[in-house]
Amino acid sequence: MYRWLIVAPLSVALGWLFSAVNVPAAWILGAIVASGAMALGSARELHIDTRFYALSRGIIGVLAALPLDGVPPSQLAGYIVPGIVAAAVTTGVGVAGGFVLARHSGLSRETGVLSMLAGGASIMPVIAADLGADIRFVALTQYLRLLAVSLTLPIAASFLVAPSATGVERPAAQWWMWLLVLAIAAGAGPLARLVHIPVPSVFGPLLVAVAVGAFLDVPLVMPQPLAILAFLAVGWACGGGLSVPALKLFARELPVTVTYIVVVMAACAAMGWVVSVWLGISFFEGYLATSPGTLETVLALSAEGGAGPAVIALQLIRLIAVLLIAGFLPQLLRRR
Repeated sequence: MYRWLIVAPLSVALGWLFSAVNVPAAWILGAIVASGAMALGSARELHIDTRFYALSRGIIGVLAALPLDGVPPSQLAGYIVPGIVAAAVTTGVGVAGGFVLARHSGLSRETGVLSMLAGGASIMPVIAADLGADIRFVALTQYLRLLAVSLTLPIAASFLVAPSATGVERPAAQWWMWLLVLAIAAGAGPLARLVHIPVPSVFGPLLVAVAVGAFLDVPLVMPQPLAILAFLAVGWACGGGLSVPALKLFARELPVTVTYIVVVMAACAAMGWVVSVWLGISFFEGYLATSPGTLETVLALSAEGGAGPAVIALQLIRLIAVLLIAGFLPQLLRRR
């Protein structure tokens, strides 16, 4: 217990500091650094409370549903085919890279594929825990990709011609939104488990949040403190299990990992050009629509540059494809 008295406030301080300097996935990274340092320094894993972590996974599921809230099906219809093609290319590269990583390193195929799937970086460690993959390796690889994309995306976008300049405001969360999000996060997972939905801790809250959002007269909004708490929990789960052998394994596979991150980013950029020609949109929009991750950065750049609905539509289709592949990964591997 005494270790948490150090780790918890240190995680919050690091998360706030990383957020202030615009480090991607700041709160998760802060929690990983604090809990990882404690686990390595004390030579003992730092275990997180299972009930608290289950609630946090539910909150992550609700977060994953927010981009789907309020998007009319008619708006998505015209982007389904190009979105599926773009998702097939980017996820196909990730799956292939995951198999190569697993064969090269001796890791399980679940660990390899979840490490290389582009998109949903905060969700992949949660899915990894449910599927028995190495959550530490998945988290380290996903956040390495997230860091690379986050650093390069604004730079690359600055060289592209944006359609126009606009602004966007997000509504504040009302008091009852806290109760609604907590109810979905806590109750949807067990319900999804009863009907045998894959990865119920994530997909249950995700599906329920989408259904609830469709009937609300106001947008479904995540209270920021709940999101931060969930991000911290994911970071603690990842960092608390770190050990010297785990870090040595990650360092040994770093060249392969970095190579495939570059390949994924190049494939997504090429697909962005194809999409821009296909849909008759700017390369600025095509590049953002196929960016491998950092959805928050993509949406911010999209809103600032006045991009059209293609960006969010294709990103949503890709996110759904990634989550489906990750959720059904054991069945897909068995068929293979």
